[in-house]
Amino acid sequence: MTSYVENESGANLARPELFRLLSDARPCDILLIEQADHLSRLTAADWQKLRTKLDVRQVRVVAMDLPTSWILAASADDFTGRMFPSINGMMQDVLIAVARKGYEDLPANRLTMFSTAMKLGNKICPQAQ
Repeated sequence: MTSYVENESGANLARPELFRLLSDARPCDILLIEQADHLSRLTAADWQKLRTKLDVRQVRVVAMDLPTSWILAASADDFTGRMFPSINGMMQDVLIAVARKGYEDLPANRLTMFSTAMKLGNKICPQAQ
C-alpha cells in the first residue's frame, strides 16, 4: 500500500502529494478524509479544477463529516448509484464553500476576538493589573 502524506494548506491548489495520489488512483478508488475542509478551502475556481480532476479520475471522496458520502462507499442499486453522487457533490460544494468562507474570515475574527479580550481583560481578571 502506498502512503500519501501532505502538510500543505487546503487553501492552496499546489499540493504535490494530493495530485500524486490522484495520478495513482484507479476508477472507483476512495479518498477517505476526516473532514471535507481538510481536502479543500480553495477558491471556487480552484475547487472546480480539483473537483474536475476527482471526477475525471473517478475518485470517490468519503468524508467522516459527510454521511451522504458513506453511502457511495458501498455497492448501490441503480437509483442510489445515480442519486447519491449528485447529492454528495452538492453537499461537498456547500462544505467547501463554508470552509473557504471560514478561511477568509479567520484574520478578521482573530482581530475581533483579540480586541474583545483586551477590552474585557481587566474585568475578567482584575488581579492581573
